[in-house]
Amino acid sequence: MPPFKDEHVLIIAPGSQTTLAQLGLPESFTPAQLRTSTRMFPAEKKGEWEPLKVRERKITRRRHDVAPAPVDGDTAMPDANAATNELDNGIEEEETYFEEDPTIEEGAVYPLRQGRVVDWSCLFALMTHIYNTLSPPFHTPIIIITQPTWTAHDHEILTQFFFEKFKTPAFCLMDSALAVCYAYAASTATVVDIGYEKCDISAVVEFLINDFGRGIAVPNCGGEGMTQRLMELLVKKNFSRDMSEQLKRSGICEILPPGTAMPGEEVEAPVVNPAAAASAGANTAGLKGRGGPGDPMVLNRAGAGGIEAGDEPDGEAGDVEDNEGVLDVASLVVSGKTNEFLARKEKEKAERAEKAAAKKAAQEAAAAPKQAKLPNAKRLTATFPYTERRPLEELNQNGKRPVEKGTLKVEGEAKPKNRAEVSTDQALNAPTEVPLHNGEATALVRREVEVGLERFQAATGGILDEIADGIHRCILSVPEVQRRQELWDNLIIVGNGSKVKGFKDALVAKLNSKYLISDSNTTIFTSEMPSSFSTPVATGANTPQPQSQLTNSHHGPGVNPLLLAATTASNPSGLIPPGQNQHLHAQLQMQQYQPQNQQTPHQYAGHGQTPMRIKLTKMPEYFPEWKDVGTEEASFLGAQVAAKVVFVVDQGLSKGFMSRTEYNDLGPQGIHEFCM
Repeated sequence: MPPFKDEHVLIIAPGSQTTLAQLGLPESFTPAQLRTSTRMFPAEKKGEWEPLKVRERKITRRRHDVAPAPVDGDTAMPDANAATNELDNGIEEEETYFEEDPTIEEGAVYPLRQGRVVDWSCLFALMTHIYNTLSPPFHTPIIIITQPTWTAHDHEILTQFFFEKFKTPAFCLMDSALAVCYAYAASTATVVDIGYEKCDISAVVEFLINDFGRGIAVPNCGGEGMTQRLMELLVKKNFSRDMSEQLKRSGICEILPPGTAMPGEEVEAPVVNPAAAASAGANTAGLKGRGGPGDPMVLNRAGAGGIEAGDEPDGEAGDVEDNEGVLDVASLVVSGKTNEFLARKEKEKAERAEKAAAKKAAQEAAAAPKQAKLPNAKRLTATFPYTERRPLEELNQNGKRPVEKGTLKVEGEAKPKNRAEVSTDQALNAPTEVPLHNGEATALVRREVEVGLERFQAATGGILDEIADGIHRCILSVPEVQRRQELWDNLIIVGNGSKVKGFKDALVAKLNSKYLISDSNTTIFTSEMPSSFSTPVATGANTPQPQSQLTNSHHGPGVNPLLLAATTASNPSGLIPPGQNQHLHAQLQMQQYQPQNQQTPHQYAGHGQTPMRIKLTKMPEYFPEWKDVGTEEASFLGAQVAAKVVFVVDQGLSKGFMSRTEYNDLGPQGIHEFCM
């Protein structure tokens, strides 16, 4: 078989919502060349599929009978009345056109649901459409990125389809979690793939996937689960699913780490001495702060007569209250100036209220620009641009949307987002150039929508807890106990569902709060005694005794004297074999805990059930084209790396792919001996 070339390799990575494909391996691996929706539309003929919705459009035209030319060759001048009669007597004909409408989603069939194949005919049609779109040559090897939910029978069906349909010379199936490890150059890692409706959690040890305990298709933990959560929180504001989806993809939607205070939430300072605070009146009902109506200092000053209520300095904006103090009512009545006194008090009260209002307005005006400069995590409200498609009938001549009913009464101008969009004025003036949606002329309208603290709660409702529990169970299922800490050290979070701002940091914070133990808690499992002292034996003598050089050689750094003392405490000195002293017997027992050929200093291996540290693995910066795109689709990058190794470098020596000859000999069942 001739060797394969880089430009002939075909890579297909099907997903629940988006399928990635590319023909050829560039010198520096790039993101996918083709991105298409994982959906197909039923065609007019049963059993056939179309990539876009084909809509039937009928146009009515008027056909006119043309008068015959004169025989003698003279030119006849038509009469105006005759032309009018010809228009009136024209025959109307209805012509039918079929056109593809990329904006219609009604009637679409998605062959993958939560990673599982639910419609094989639709999936085969999608693969055929991708193959015909890229138009590869005949000698083209194909690699398919498989989902963890696909069974062995599913692999056989795909193998048979590609060999029988496209006559490919070589075919390879590669698990998505293993492809991620190839992209990150990590042989051992925990891969968390946040998809559309599910989450997959895989533990990979030395490029081998641990199938036992693998978290496959954990429901309600993907991007759709976050969208549904936003809809639940914003149902009172009449948010639709499309609005919630655009909010989730906007820059203001952010997931805060567990324990982070929301904007506007104040952390109450603890009372150092509750008894002293209670005696000072801190718990008095109606007290607003120092100098308030419940402050005993204010009452004492007013009662002393040194300072009247009108002479007190102005309080804060919210503390303008009638604090008259104690007045000599008898003297006031005798003086006959009661009306003047009351008028003066009312005037002073009005002046204080006016000063407080002016001060409050000045503070709000000064805080407005500061609020705009605050980061999103510290702002009470924020706005995001919402784009929707509206029929032209709902738009007026000024290019503005009519006011809607409900809470979102926003009126904004229709601004085109890109060249493909048409503004309202253009749509009204040139209706023939406006894109049609379900047979109606439409225009894209963009407006700003304000959202409160709900934008920080997309992952609430148990999403992070369920993913964290799945990661913990998956790592505990690895039989090699000594490799579990390495799996915690190499945590990889991928998938388009993890694109929400702050999701990865919040998930790591959740894992730290639930399962992480500090190094200080592990000192009971390590030796803190100097090696020049022996382990306390079971004779009751707790004083360490010096040992000889021979004894010190048996006291390896991996032995835990506390553990040895606890295990040998049940063995009394009377059970020591004859001819052995107590020290020799203790040395023989310690040799049972001494690792074989251990010459390295003591290193703590880690716990088997709980991690000592949790780290996110960073993808190597070998390919600059992936810096701006992100690492969410790292499985496709790993597929390019694997295709380069398997098809071009290895050329099938390590059975990385199944050839056409091997398929003819073994059949579809033979793919299990080759798939990665």
